[in-house]
Amino acid sequence: MTELSPFHLAFPVHDLAAARAFWGGVMGCPEGRSSDDWVDFDFYGHQIVAHQVPSVVAKGGHGTNPVDGHDVPVPHFGIVLGLADWKALAERLTAAGVAFQIAPHVRFEGQPGEQATMFFTDPSGNAIEMKAFADRTKLFATQ
Repeated sequence: MTELSPFHLAFPVHDLAAARAFWGGVMGCPEGRSSDDWVDFDFYGHQIVAHQVPSVVAKGGHGTNPVDGHDVPVPHFGIVLGLADWKALAERLTAAGVAFQIAPHVRFEGQPGEQATMFFTDPSGNAIEMKAFADRTKLFATQ
C-alpha cells in the first residue's frame, strides 16, 4: 500500500468555542493555525478546518441512506483507525456523553469489508463516521 497523502476538509460550525471543545477536547485533535473565523485541527494526520458560518449550519441539509440496516447520515466524514484506537475512541466518546446516531458496532459481519463503525455529530451537527477494519487491506474489498 502506498503512503496516503493527508486530506484537507473545511466544514461549517456555528461556534468556534464549541468546535474547539469538541474537536480539541473530546476528539483529542491538536489545534493548528486559527483566526477569529476558523481553526485548523490535526485529525489523525489530516487537516480539517472548522469555519464559523452560522448561516450555513442553520440551513442543515442532511439526509440519510440505508446501509446494512441503519440510516447512515449524509453527508458525513471520518477516518479509518486501527481497531484498538477505534475501541479507545468509542470508550472516550461514551465517557464524554456523546450521543451516537449509530452506536459502535460491527457491520457487514462475515462479509468482505467487515468493519467496526460508529456515527455521531459535532456540536454544529456535522456527521462523523469513525471506522476500523481488523484487516485494513480489506478497505476496498468486494469479495
